[in-house]
Amino acid sequence: MNLHQFKFVQEAVRRDLNLTEAAKSLHTSQPGVSKAIIELEEELGIEIFARHGKRLKRITEPGQQVIKSIDVIMREINNLKRIGEQYSAEDSGTLSIATTHTQARYVLPEPVAKLRQTYPKVNISLHQGSPDQVARMLIEEVAEIGIATESIAGYDDLVTLPCYEWQHVLVFQSGHPLCFKEHITLEDIAKEPLITYHPSYTGRTRIDQAFAIRKLTPRIALEAIDSDVIKTYVKLGMGIGIAAEMSVRDVIDNEAQSGLVVRPAGQLFGQNVTRVAFKRGAYLRNFVYQFAELVSSRLERHLVARAMTGHINDYEL
Repeated sequence: MNLHQFKFVQEAVRRDLNLTEAAKSLHTSQPGVSKAIIELEEELGIEIFARHGKRLKRITEPGQQVIKSIDVIMREINNLKRIGEQYSAEDSGTLSIATTHTQARYVLPEPVAKLRQTYPKVNISLHQGSPDQVARMLIEEVAEIGIATESIAGYDDLVTLPCYEWQHVLVFQSGHPLCFKEHITLEDIAKEPLITYHPSYTGRTRIDQAFAIRKLTPRIALEAIDSDVIKTYVKLGMGIGIAAEMSVRDVIDNEAQSGLVVRPAGQLFGQNVTRVAFKRGAYLRNFVYQFAELVSSRLERHLVARAMTGHINDYEL
């Protein structure tokens, strides 16, 4: 058995048992992938996959155990590479970050810039996607660190830690009648067309829950994954925006010229928690720990290290 066989099995699982897609991803031929998997099965004396003709249909029971072992082996292979990079080229390498648009645009620029000042030879690779895509990129080791608000805490393969809390804000076109109301209620804004995030992004779950608890059906005029898009369409008069507070600092600093007005909405939708995530069992290089500390002062190296071994809880942060 060899690492190529392990990679082929792992990629076949990631591509929903589609060997053609697995081969494309690995830049090799589909017959070559199929042959390597069959040879591994013959060597082990079991079928990893049940087949219908030449197609893989499902993972067998012994195959489930094989895949778990392959995942551990491949994780440790990557850890060995990182250990080598850590000690042979301590201040260089690539830091791959998986995150959402809001985090990449409004939260990470300063930490990224500071990391580059400390480690000028470290390249930054920024991968943007939905929270679920962020989680998958960590599990598949496309990225070493992930940052998102929704979903990532629900993956057993990840260690997730709270970074910071934030609230939503209401964004109005200047002159909107609700701008002048002292206490804005959910009932007030449920009557208006709303412009906010797609359901899988930036705390949208809390927004939906708040309306559901009050048995209100909001009028969603537009959904977006980009806070700048939300602000743009509010400015055009399409409705009231519900956005993340970190995305409207430019508006708050310059309300007079922006054409927009911002009001806090934490009392309506509650607090959100952005979390940092790592693949469980991964070896973290020095600059990964450094970057975590730059993102949030509560993510001290010794606490993150303990969390990676399962010896820390959220409340300690």
